[in-house]
Amino acid sequence: MKKDRRSRLRTLAACFVALAVVVAPAIAEEIFGVITKVDVQAKKVTVVSKDSDKDLVLTTNADTEILFGKNAEKGDLEKLDKAVQKQLDAGKKGAFAKVTHEKGVASKITVGFGKKKAER
Repeated sequence: MKKDRRSRLRTLAACFVALAVVVAPAIAEEIFGVITKVDVQAKKVTVVSKDSDKDLVLTTNADTEILFGKNAEKGDLEKLDKAVQKQLDAGKKGAFAKVTHEKGVASKITVGFGKKKAER
């Protein structure tokens, strides 16, 4: 009888661990929107979500992965700031991006991905 209880308890504990491993990455949230401001000194990025017009200020850190274009070229906050400024100077709202974040900290920022419109 004791072996049955122990094995059930082990099985239950293993299930909880497996569930935690599967659910933890799913907690991170993805936002499709426009990066309107980059504060390089404070390591913050302001994003306006595509779904709502609310500004969301996210913090970046050394682990934040910043990728540019369809080929996923790696970059940094300075390059991101230049890309946003270029879009703002062209009269646009900012640089379109997909931002993955958790608890206000961006883990991955992908800027300018997808197909470009054909020139006429």
